[in-house]
Amino acid sequence: MHRHRHGGGDVLYCLVLDCSASMLRSGRLSLAKGLLAGWLQQIYRQRAQVAVVGFSGREAWVIQAPARAGLANEHWIAPISGGGGTPMGQGLDLADRIMKRFRRRVAHAHIGVWLLTDGRVRRIPPAPVQADFCTIVDFETGRARSGGGLRIARAWDAAHCPADTFEVDAH
Repeated sequence: MHRHRHGGGDVLYCLVLDCSASMLRSGRLSLAKGLLAGWLQQIYRQRAQVAVVGFSGREAWVIQAPARAGLANEHWIAPISGGGGTPMGQGLDLADRIMKRFRRRVAHAHIGVWLLTDGRVRRIPPAPVQADFCTIVDFETGRARSGGGLRIARAWDAAHCPADTFEVDAH
């Protein structure tokens, strides 16, 4: 998790989680949930706020509304499931609306988006307008890589981090 010089309450990490069928394969969604759990502990120590958006099938939804990160998160992380298509654009639109509302409440907010995905989309959606920085956490694995996560990062001028560079506990 990227540490900022701002005070904890004026920082929002908006974590956008791809819950599509391709993420379910080979345990990628489980790994993403483990990464999410670890990051929430770090965000808690920073006294920052977090929002979590999920997307799959034909919809996007708020998994966790913006709030200070807490220590007990397993009760809402464990039931996260998925399947179906990859409506990434809908997930990012929802995240942008959440970030816009947060920015209205916190005038000097510093907001970051972390997109956890395998990058398997037909078209790359635009970067979230409200984000001050974006990081693509790429869950694509194996020999037959399409490079979707890297293409998203390049299109957005965002950081690109392969998920296997992080230590996570599978959930």
